[in-house]
Amino acid sequence: MKHMTLAEITRASRGVYHGDSALAAVEVSSVTIDSRKVVKGSLFIAIKGARVDGHDLIPQTMESGALCALSERDLGDAPFPYILVDSCRQALKDLAEHYRRSLDIRVVGISGSVGKTSTKEMIASVLSQRYRVLKTEGNFNNEVGLPLTVFRIREEHEVAVLEMGISDFGEMTRLARIARPDICVITNIGCAHLEQLKDRDGILKAKTEMFAFMNPNGQILLNGDDDKLRTYTPENGLQPVYFGLGEHCSFRAEQVVDQGLRGTDAEFVTPDSRFSAHISIPGSHMVHNAMAGTAVGRLLGLTDSEIQAGIEALVPLAGRNHLIETDTFVIIDDCYNANPASMKASLDVLAKADTRTAAILGDMGELGDNWKALHREVGRYAAELGIQILICIGEMAEEIAAGAREAGAPEVCHYADKQGFFAELDRLLKPGDSILVKASHMMEFPEIVERLQAKGGASR
Repeated sequence: MKHMTLAEITRASRGVYHGDSALAAVEVSSVTIDSRKVVKGSLFIAIKGARVDGHDLIPQTMESGALCALSERDLGDAPFPYILVDSCRQALKDLAEHYRRSLDIRVVGISGSVGKTSTKEMIASVLSQRYRVLKTEGNFNNEVGLPLTVFRIREEHEVAVLEMGISDFGEMTRLARIARPDICVITNIGCAHLEQLKDRDGILKAKTEMFAFMNPNGQILLNGDDDKLRTYTPENGLQPVYFGLGEHCSFRAEQVVDQGLRGTDAEFVTPDSRFSAHISIPGSHMVHNAMAGTAVGRLLGLTDSEIQAGIEALVPLAGRNHLIETDTFVIIDDCYNANPASMKASLDVLAKADTRTAAILGDMGELGDNWKALHREVGRYAAELGIQILICIGEMAEEIAAGAREAGAPEVCHYADKQGFFAELDRLLKPGDSILVKASHMMEFPEIVERLQAKGGASR
């Protein structure tokens, strides 16, 4: 990473350095909270987790080549350098903010209730046609993950595409203080994390905290088809740029042709041009993602041909609307996470199949007091789409089943856990089925995808 000495780290973390004074001028090679990822010259930050306290691993990291540790414990006259801080979690954020300020790089910050990751992947794919891009990997989008992502930025990177995920008020402010985005993208305002944010107005307020620490000369990109975003006026005075299907959107899609599970063709309209592109990942939401990628690409100087190439180069991630074709089934692996809006979007994709359709749905977390109604709503939606067999797994998912039955779904099953479903898998699913697998991350549904792949035979 770029030029951070132990003395500089001590100042930025408001800590006290203990160790050989000659080492204070030495630069660290990387920053990590994972003892398994320590390399020679690393700074190891000892985070106390639910199961493991990083402080217990400090001696091990030193043996693995770490240069220094950040610690909340006074380690006395340890035989290695360490920096004593009040809070390692806060020090992690302070260091990332300090490091970000030292970087000459353009940052695209992405948030929203649904589609953050797929939008991030689309924007990164587009920008990679011209720039050297660093993007958020996995779920590194929160107050621990975002700083670690920032620390991955190297001198060769020209643009960073950072996903920013929250569940409460104030979190986005802290993330934005670190990321300092030049371009802010918000995908939509849906029903997610309602336990803390209460309603869509609360979600809008929390998401738009991003603008507090953005580049004052930067740009805001909003989904112009979202009623909350379309009528929002940023307090920082910047005029939003809209992407969507409506005529009021500066970046919009026309001539949209749904190719079912094979994706979508569309014509993309910019303020001064138009071009056609094929999106290989199915779902109408991917058209909005491509429009966001088009808008960011144009704002950063890409040509239409470069943007088209980036849209068409996108490939799905495991667990994120990933189409898996086996000898027996077509599996839509969208089991990374779920909320009501993303559930409905995935059911829309499943409904495009020209075979028998089966949805395996599980609990959705963090929905607050209204969780029963929100689960039932998903069940009713599945029934209205004509999904032919609905398999619901989990305590809360019983409400999905109830909603589907109320709406007249032809075949609905409920199981308390995955094992109950596995026992009847052979009876429930038939060769040729198109199968959606989706639930909140806590349900650990990748196990179901793996079982279906094994059952379905070789993937193509």
